[in-house]
Amino acid sequence: MSKVATVKEAVKETLVGSHEPAQLSAQAKARFNRHAIKDPETGELYLGPEQFIDAIAPPHEDYHKIKREQFAILFSVADRTNKGRLTLADWGYFENLLSKPDAEYEIAFRLFDVDRLGTVKYEDFRRLYELNKGPDSIPFDWDCEWAKLYIGSKTKRHSMDYQQFSQMLRGLQGERVRQAFQRFDVDGDGYIEPEEFALIIRQTAKHKLSDHLLDNLHTLCNIAQGSKVSYANVRAFLNMINEMDLVELIVRRACAKSKDGRITRAEFLNQAAKITRFSLFTPMEADILFHFASLDEPSGRLGLRDFSKVLDAAWRRRDEEEESRPVVEVKSRGGQFVAQAIESAYSFVLGSVAGAFGAFMVYPIDLVKTRMQNQRGASPGQRLYSNSIDCFRKVVRNEGVRGLYSGVLPQLVGVAPEKAIKLTVNDLVRGWFTDKQGKIWWGYEVIAGGAAGGCQVVFTNPLEIVKIRLQVQGEVAKSVEGAPKRSAMWIVRNLGLVGLYKGASACLLRDVPFSAIYFPTYSHLKKDVFGESPTKKLGILQLLTAGAIAGMPAAYLTTPCDVIKTRLQVEARKGESSYTGLRHAAKTIWKEEGFRAFFKGGPARIFRSSPQFGFTLAAYELLQSVLPYPGKKTEAKVAPGVAEAVSTLKEKAVDSPFYRSRNALKILLDLDEHFGQTPLRPNAQGWKALPGWMGAKTA
Repeated sequence: MSKVATVKEAVKETLVGSHEPAQLSAQAKARFNRHAIKDPETGELYLGPEQFIDAIAPPHEDYHKIKREQFAILFSVADRTNKGRLTLADWGYFENLLSKPDAEYEIAFRLFDVDRLGTVKYEDFRRLYELNKGPDSIPFDWDCEWAKLYIGSKTKRHSMDYQQFSQMLRGLQGERVRQAFQRFDVDGDGYIEPEEFALIIRQTAKHKLSDHLLDNLHTLCNIAQGSKVSYANVRAFLNMINEMDLVELIVRRACAKSKDGRITRAEFLNQAAKITRFSLFTPMEADILFHFASLDEPSGRLGLRDFSKVLDAAWRRRDEEEESRPVVEVKSRGGQFVAQAIESAYSFVLGSVAGAFGAFMVYPIDLVKTRMQNQRGASPGQRLYSNSIDCFRKVVRNEGVRGLYSGVLPQLVGVAPEKAIKLTVNDLVRGWFTDKQGKIWWGYEVIAGGAAGGCQVVFTNPLEIVKIRLQVQGEVAKSVEGAPKRSAMWIVRNLGLVGLYKGASACLLRDVPFSAIYFPTYSHLKKDVFGESPTKKLGILQLLTAGAIAGMPAAYLTTPCDVIKTRLQVEARKGESSYTGLRHAAKTIWKEEGFRAFFKGGPARIFRSSPQFGFTLAAYELLQSVLPYPGKKTEAKVAPGVAEAVSTLKEKAVDSPFYRSRNALKILLDLDEHFGQTPLRPNAQGWKALPGWMGAKTA
């Protein structure tokens, strides 16, 4: 697999999303080839257990409470023929398995299906569990009444198919907790010590919980008057963490409806009653959620930041975050300023390159727009071009393809400061008017956009006038014999400083309303139509769509101002009206050409503005991925919520093989937190040939 093909496939996936096909994808093949080693005898590529771990659990990922070597337990699932190595076909089988909607349960089933006949035998399940449990694990009674309901009594054991096995697996954690509680409840009064409760939860659900929860498990007794933990407390806690996704959905919706972004216990239960058909959460479960979320701030009203310490399993303590922070971040103020300046320069350079790319791609449309707007005369016989398509054809015929790019250099030079100052001023003014809850009145959004458009004129007007004169001189050369061809520098010297700002009032008249319309429209499309929020980032196609739609009304409604600006900045020819100012130009155009003349080039402006933003954004996103800022921390990946609108993960990450394989391992960790830590290497006879297996010969 060549690097070029891999990059192409990655770019395609970034732009249009990923959908795993039935056959092995290009990304899957690339992952296999990147980690595979070659057999010296046959020359065949294959993955051993170590290479397999590298392929499904990249070293740079943060696995927090899961050890990377535990992923080796999944190797036996992919190794269908027990050869101890995976071919490309085996890898494709495993990748296809990961793409299934119930991949986590099916992987666990195939692990325990030792004979690979579609059923799990009690003996195989029991023995593989015994081989993987930790030395200090709380014992589990496999002859209990609960187990008999799933696998039968000792004399009537039966194998489990996939549906039976997955259902048994779902309830196994709860039975483990019940048996552990009963073991510690020596006097049978229905209470255990807080430390014993903490031990039970650490052994059964540690991999699903945040550090905040794990460090404070012993405080569960404080939700009641006593100093011990009841079985009701344990069940309520277990129900709460098992419904974490639904809890997150309820919390987010309730906080979104709250004026200050904070909710009380009553507001949580009210929102839960609206979302769930029945009262799914008991008062005790709500008490437990609010108890752990409010340990650091016992105010009674909690926000998303408070709940994240409970809901997000990847949440870390502040001291851990400080320790894991790169040393380079601990600097003096001068060093921080330099670092920020360098990063700003990095973003500026990428934005400049991306902006230049976007401008270059739509420049022929911009040239056609300028030619159409500069065309004078009310009757068709006086016009050089009948429409935009006719203009495009005549430019190519008379001036060649290069004629479509007349004046492109000043445009590319001007894109960088224009985009930079426009975005900076808009963000700055919006920041002034945004309240503590992150809300801003729409009128202030218009003011921020208008201010951004006004500031950019300082840079854009000189470059616009040079660009426009270069764009139209091609048609002048064809219509006026002996007309000299001028360079950009000649035009600058000829105009002088004052002349470079000719038409600045019209430029202001165009750019201020354009940005005043564009920025608020773009912001509301992202937030109200596509659902952007602090916890949901939009994909490139969604951003492109929002930008394209926002650019349409902004571009068309400001066309009259653009027509006046073009007429003022273009050098008048013999026999044509010469405009003395903004008002004179408007009156003359209305008198000589009529109202429709003010919308000349309007469609071309729409077709230019929308794709220009699209090309610029796509190029910027691609440059950021290909040339990442050195030392920049990767985005943390945490557990997803239930609905797309409140997901804490990007959809692409949820569908990634790394995410699915990690979830499969988490289901196995429900059996025991040590699952996968014992090095197991099946040979040609499979798991049953391992020392200690029932019926196997010991070494």
